[in-house]
Amino acid sequence: MSNHQILNSAEHGELRVHTHADATFGDAAMAALVVPTEFRSVQSEYPIVFKRDAASDRFSALALFGFENGENLFLANGEWGAGYRPMSMAIQPFLVGRPASGEGEGQVHIDLDHPRISSNGEGTRVFDEFGKPTPFLERIAELLGALHQGYELSANFFAALDRHELLEPFTLEVPLSDGSRNTLYGFHIIDEEKLRALDADALGDLHSEGHLMPIFMALASLSQFSGLIARKEARIAGG
Repeated sequence: MSNHQILNSAEHGELRVHTHADATFGDAAMAALVVPTEFRSVQSEYPIVFKRDAASDRFSALALFGFENGENLFLANGEWGAGYRPMSMAIQPFLVGRPASGEGEGQVHIDLDHPRISSNGEGTRVFDEFGKPTPFLERIAELLGALHQGYELSANFFAALDRHELLEPFTLEVPLSDGSRNTLYGFHIIDEEKLRALDADALGDLHSEGHLMPIFMALASLSQFSGLIARKEARIAGG
């Protein structure tokens, strides 16, 4: 369930939000949605994979945190063990909403039923004692704007991947030291061979449209699987 409201100081002046990482706040997730405009930051920490939605037949991009549902190998002792958190995670419990008319600028909404909403007086204030946005809220507003823009630009990116048939199915078998095995399936990655086979005109088009860099970043991110496996092994060793 969710309870979305337009954020305003009159109704939410005393609101506080838990900002540290914890499973109880929804951080125990195997993956998070990411947008191409943040791929450069994402690839330095996480593998980027793509998943097709069966209902819409559309692709989305994901940063992987683990190998099983509910497993976040970057989450431990109230801390997020990476230098970058995907924007879709960092903005919670806030989101961009539209006016009831469906027209006009996006508005900052908040989900008052989200577990990050503080009910005990702890956490970071959203508004100060004068009803002005705190630096925390100003940063959230910046992230919301960047994420919203990233989502709007994503459609052209995925259309380009489809046009050049640059996504291929991906399965990864992960044998572990305790004898168990994790299998990742149902995802896609950039098809490097087809990318290499593109002619100069196609590559020029991808570059001029701003798609070539995020494609390269998605490819580069696959090197992070070794680190993800190492985190899994460390989690097993630690019990």
